[in-house]
Amino acid sequence: MGAHEHHLHQGESLKKAAREQLTSRGEQWTGMRESVFEALASFDRPASAYDIAEAVSKNQGRRVAANSVYRILDLFVGANLARRVESANAYVANAHPDCLHDCIFLICDNCGQAVHIDDDALSGGVRKAAASAGFSSARPVIEVRGTCGECDRN
Repeated sequence: MGAHEHHLHQGESLKKAAREQLTSRGEQWTGMRESVFEALASFDRPASAYDIAEAVSKNQGRRVAANSVYRILDLFVGANLARRVESANAYVANAHPDCLHDCIFLICDNCGQAVHIDDDALSGGVRKAAASAGFSSARPVIEVRGTCGECDRN
């Protein structure tokens, strides 16, 4: 993974990029998938499937099961539309779904905010260390827990 520029999407641009990424993989962008993606993208911190199901339920005026949301989120993670914050069992929308990187999250233990960063040298080093130990790493996930700058100032 070489150095390159990211086009960070937000709002309608993010939804359009997500739809294009998903349909380029031969998947359909259904109304329910759009609703789940919109709900996911509306959170300012990692959201659980239950949080997303509740937001979609409120928006649609009918109950949406978390199990249905989990299946869609799994699809989104596989298509690079969302990232899973493993330690929180929660998800964030990927602001650049057209670009594949390993997951590196900085997670605030105080406010719950998670910042996704891309550092190919760091994740490449993890892959190299894994290979040296005889381990094939398909998808490194690095999570650094601590305190964000905002909470640190307060």
